[in-house]
Amino acid sequence: MKRIVPKIDIYKTGQNIKHIMRMKGMTVKDVQEYLGLAAVQSIYHWFAGRSLPTVDNLYALSELFDVPMDVLVWGNREKEFCFCCHPAYQRFFMYYKRCQELKAAG
Repeated sequence: MKRIVPKIDIYKTGQNIKHIMRMKGMTVKDVQEYLGLAAVQSIYHWFAGRSLPTVDNLYALSELFDVPMDVLVWGNREKEFCFCCHPAYQRFFMYYKRCQELKAAG
């Protein structure tokens, strides 16, 4: 069975970033200033699919937009990773809820 290597779709990633910016009411200038970029051209290059943000910029954008980095990046994965569906997360969440209940009772 030949596996397809996941690849990032540069154009869709740029369009996704643009869409999230609009949903959050942010301008290109806002993002430029937040990331400390010298000019807005880099951001327009992301939108056009000419380049991708660096990993550092993706990390910062995820903080700015309050979304996981994986939400910003579009690609050809057959399945998307969902952290909240991971069994370790589920166990942690149940533990957290129980601690909150004990704290409230206590």
